[in-house]
Amino acid sequence: MSASRGQRGFTIVEMLVAVTIASLIGGGVVMGIAQTFNTSVRNSDHTLAVNEFRNAAYWIKRDAKMAQTVEVDPGESGLPLVLSWVEWDSSQHVVTYDLDDGKLVRTYSIDGDESTLLVAENIDPAQTSFEFTGGMLTFNLAVSVGEGWRTMSESQECTVDPRPGL
Repeated sequence: MSASRGQRGFTIVEMLVAVTIASLIGGGVVMGIAQTFNTSVRNSDHTLAVNEFRNAAYWIKRDAKMAQTVEVDPGESGLPLVLSWVEWDSSQHVVTYDLDDGKLVRTYSIDGDESTLLVAENIDPAQTSFEFTGGMLTFNLAVSVGEGWRTMSESQECTVDPRPGL
């Protein structure tokens, strides 16, 4: 009996304090992990939106620089956008850009031989427009990636001067 009297355990108050401290530390770690995850997802969505925008702008500018004729639909968005030119070897090139359910699709035809390229996804049709005035092609592109409060957008107005002589 003398051995058991010398051994004391933790009191209930000491146990409650220890559990409370461990819970606070655990809660802080979980919140830190959740915040890191949310930041990572937002950064990834923003990077995707910027890359989608840059890719679309690259292809449109590239084709517009070659264009001898530019046809913009008279509707609100200006799509479909049709760019065409004749190469030195008399081959007829026609590029058509159109939106299909938020996807910017490029259809390229050389003498009637067509190929299709998905240029960008997540295009916001309400904020995207094309206009050809004064020999300049001006377009607004808006890309939105993510959902709810995590939605990241990239939008910008670009101007391209097509081939001289239009």
